[in-house]
Amino acid sequence: MSYRVRHKTEYRYAEGVSTSHHEVHLYPRFAPGQMVRDKRLDVFPEPALRRDRIDWFGNPTTHLEIHGRHTRLAVTSSFVVDIAREPPPEDDGPWEAARDWVRAGADAEARAAVEMALPSPRIAPASDARAFAEPSFTPGRPLVEVARELMHRIHEEFAYDPAATDVATPVDEVLRGRRGVCQDFAHVQLACLRAFGVPARYVSGYLVTRPNAVAGGEDDLVGADASHAWVSVRLPGGGWLDLDPTNDVVPSDRHIVVAVGRDFGDVTPMRGVLLGGGRHELIVAVDVTPVEGQSQSQSQS
Repeated sequence: MSYRVRHKTEYRYAEGVSTSHHEVHLYPRFAPGQMVRDKRLDVFPEPALRRDRIDWFGNPTTHLEIHGRHTRLAVTSSFVVDIAREPPPEDDGPWEAARDWVRAGADAEARAAVEMALPSPRIAPASDARAFAEPSFTPGRPLVEVARELMHRIHEEFAYDPAATDVATPVDEVLRGRRGVCQDFAHVQLACLRAFGVPARYVSGYLVTRPNAVAGGEDDLVGADASHAWVSVRLPGGGWLDLDPTNDVVPSDRHIVVAVGRDFGDVTPMRGVLLGGGRHELIVAVDVTPVEGQSQSQSQS
C-alpha cells in the first residue's frame, strides 16, 4: 500500500507572539517495510532558523525558531509512504529471556534497550499495572503469548472514550477508570510489560481508520485522533513485535510509523515554548489518502 499523508497543525493566538521555539516529530522514521518519499514541511510564518536532526531514539526531528511577531502559526507536513510490512516475527522464547537479556546488558543493543524497560516520565512504577498484568505472566510462557493476551485484555476491558482523559492522565488513573484513548492504552500496556522487566517502546504514527475496496474491505479500526499510538515489544529472539491494544491487532499496512520513544512525551508531534500569545486555539487536520487517489482516513479537531 502507498499513502499520501498531510498533517496540518495550526495555532491561533489571542495576542501576538514575539518569539517561539518548537520541536516537531512529523516526518516518519525508517522502519522495516516502510519507505518514505516526497516529504516536505511548510511553516508559516517563515522560521528564522530551521534545523533537521535525528533525535536520541532515531526519529527525524525538526527544530524551528520564529522571531517575528505573529498571531498564527501553521506547520504542515506532507509525504508519501510505501508500506510492504513483513509478517510478525515467529518467536516462542519465554518472557523471562527478554527480561534477563536486557538486565545483563551484554551487547550494545541490550544497553540501548534498557531505558525501554525502566520507568519513564509518563509511565511511573504502578502496583496496579503489575497486578493487572500478573495473570498473563505465568512462568516460562512465550513472550508473544503474554504480550498478545495483554493487548486483548486491554481491548476487551477498557472503553475508548476521548472525553475520559487528557495528555497528562497518569497510567494508574486510566487503570482505575478503564477508559481512555490510544495513547492511554499504549501507556497501560507499556506499564504492564515494564513492571516485569520486559523492554517495550511507545510507537506514534497514523492509522487508516476507514477502509474501502482498496484496503480489502476490512472492518473499521478505532483511532480518530490526529495521530495514533501503539506499542512494540522486544522479543527474546531479537525482533520487535508491534501490537495495537486499541484495536486488538498486530499492525499491518494500515499503520504508518512516525516515531518511537519511552512514552508519548518523547514523540509529541509538536511542542515548544513561546513569549506572548495569551489564549490560543489549536486546529489539527490529518488526511491519509491512497496514492491511487481515493480518500482513506480523515480526522479533524
